[in-house]
Amino acid sequence: MSAGMRHGEEAIVPSGNDNEGVQVNGNNTGKIDEHDGSDGSKLSSFLWHGGSVWDAWFSCASNQVAQVLLTLPYSFSQLGMLSGIVLQIFYGLLGSWTAYLISVLYVEYRARKEKEGKNFKNHVIQWFEVLDGLLGTYWKALGLAFNCTFLLFGSVIQLIACASNIYYINDHLDKRTWTYIFGACCATTVFIPSFHNYRIWSFLGLGMTTYTAWYLAIASIIHGQTEGVKHSGPTKLVLYFTGATNILYTFGGHAVTVEIMHAMWKPQKFKYIYLMATLYVFTLTIPSASAVYWAFGDELLDHSNAFSLLPKNGWRDAAVILMLIHQFITFGFACTPLYFVWEKVIGMHDTKSICLRALARLPVVIPIWFLAIIFPFFGPINSAVGALLVSFTVYIIPSLAHMLTYRSACARQNAAEKPPFFLPSWTAMYVLNAFVVIWVLIVGFGFGGWASVTNFVRQVDTFGLFAKCYQCKPPVPAAAAAHAPVSALHHRL
Repeated sequence: MSAGMRHGEEAIVPSGNDNEGVQVNGNNTGKIDEHDGSDGSKLSSFLWHGGSVWDAWFSCASNQVAQVLLTLPYSFSQLGMLSGIVLQIFYGLLGSWTAYLISVLYVEYRARKEKEGKNFKNHVIQWFEVLDGLLGTYWKALGLAFNCTFLLFGSVIQLIACASNIYYINDHLDKRTWTYIFGACCATTVFIPSFHNYRIWSFLGLGMTTYTAWYLAIASIIHGQTEGVKHSGPTKLVLYFTGATNILYTFGGHAVTVEIMHAMWKPQKFKYIYLMATLYVFTLTIPSASAVYWAFGDELLDHSNAFSLLPKNGWRDAAVILMLIHQFITFGFACTPLYFVWEKVIGMHDTKSICLRALARLPVVIPIWFLAIIFPFFGPINSAVGALLVSFTVYIIPSLAHMLTYRSACARQNAAEKPPFFLPSWTAMYVLNAFVVIWVLIVGFGFGGWASVTNFVRQVDTFGLFAKCYQCKPPVPAAAAAHAPVSALHHRL
């Protein structure tokens, strides 16, 4: 296993040509070394070692649409149908732009370091290191604080989602108990060395998400609209901005962009991969959220998980199981950069033994497990994380960093990556970056922060910290259950 890990980290080899910046040696460098020629080795390499453009695309698309598929209908009930669709497209394109900026800054950083003779053979470059190399120590601290906190809570959200989803198959255990169980399961991601090794997982994850999205859409259409369904959203500003911030969170999944790029054999090809992934994600999120909201309307305001309203059958159970597996994968995506940071802090990042590294990584999982038990608020926590963390990590910091990196004429003239073909002017790029910063600061962090924190505090007041079973059916005596309508069994906020 250690050889496999060593292989994943050595897949990117910098060129000695200063004029080319970041590139991969044109011979066999950067390709999988099938040195023993056995069928088993070839199969292992095919499934385990990824670094192509397609691997990056699957990683981006798979990582972008995990449990948010189940909360987007809830956001639509807060926003209304039109706003829900428009904001998905808007934030999807905005997120693709900032992912492009991150990729440009990565290439710039790596090109500069390689000219200085820096070798990254056994070192995974991370976002805070890019900021440090381009803008200095204060930006490193800023990037490290926001990125790590976002990835920490991103992992927490996946764990909460696991417990929330499995409850709809087996409600003999409460959600807190399921959180204990899935926390132990997700801890096994410490054995996955790096993003090179997510090839088969990213492929399967996107397939599972695709099934779930189309199950939600088709099942809702077949179910039809519930009797007396109402679509009154938006009704309150606090709900509107909470829903909008959840969508901002949905398309802000590129806190792992640098790590995905570093896992590529030719990272300079990443530039438009996130946009291509987002366009595919639109085909999953818009039909599914629209169909579920059309069928259930305002009822979704009290059901943040779309599974809770759809009839229990084999199709739904299959979707739940597939989402559970995918959330395990996404947990690994969010946690792996945290593992890298922790390894660097304790001096274990260049250790060859996968078992030693796995043991060293385990302390990272413990606070994630604990936070998922404290704040089990599936849905509202997404918006809070989106407003307070994603706003800066994914939108504001990359835009400001790009503006400051290329603020001088000399930096622009010697840039490793020139402005894109669709926006060939540096001035236009500055204007767009300024718009992103102002918009997200006011709408995302300002109004979104106010709304999402207000909603989050309401959940704490209603259910309390360490809630044993958030939004579960209350226990009903057998005699009363025989006469009570089904709708009365649902817990209302």
